[in-house]
Amino acid sequence: MPRIELVTGDLTRERVDAIVNAANSSLLGGGGVDGAIHRAGGPEILAACRRLRETTLPDGLPTGEAVATTGGRLAARWVVHTVGPVWPGEGPEALRRRALLERAYRNSLALAAELGAASVALPAVSAGVYGWPADDVAEVAVGTAAAAAVDAAPGLVRFVLFSERMHATFAEAGARLGADVIVVR
Repeated sequence: MPRIELVTGDLTRERVDAIVNAANSSLLGGGGVDGAIHRAGGPEILAACRRLRETTLPDGLPTGEAVATTGGRLAARWVVHTVGPVWPGEGPEALRRRALLERAYRNSLALAAELGAASVALPAVSAGVYGWPADDVAEVAVGTAAAAAVDAAPGLVRFVLFSERMHATFAEAGARLGADVIVVR
């Protein structure tokens, strides 16, 4: 099991081997975390994403999958892009899409480990403009990281959260799950 940390801050300033981008399927930038990573990382990230679209991902990145590019001008060596699902509202579709959210986290952690990253920083995927309830995102994120095998995630998994409220939500999820989560202030 990796070491799991919770911090409040700016994902683009993290000094880790890889950061996870809550991307849209086009991989060509957007708002929120995606836009911030593209702005901070510079044109190298967009160029790498365009190459992916021209070659292996002509239709874009499917929801729940992950792909890596250079970190460009970021401190991180790699950016792992993943597409989380949009919240469908309550009902049977929510269960199917929750599985896609779990897959996005699991695939991001596994890809970071496969790249050789010893540390990875992640945002609250799908909790922003995609409208997923924060408490459920936190439970999926922390639960997926806590369940990761040693070789299926970097040794350090740091959730970088955009507000104190989201930080508290992740800490509460860790406590509910009985996960060994280190809360950094």
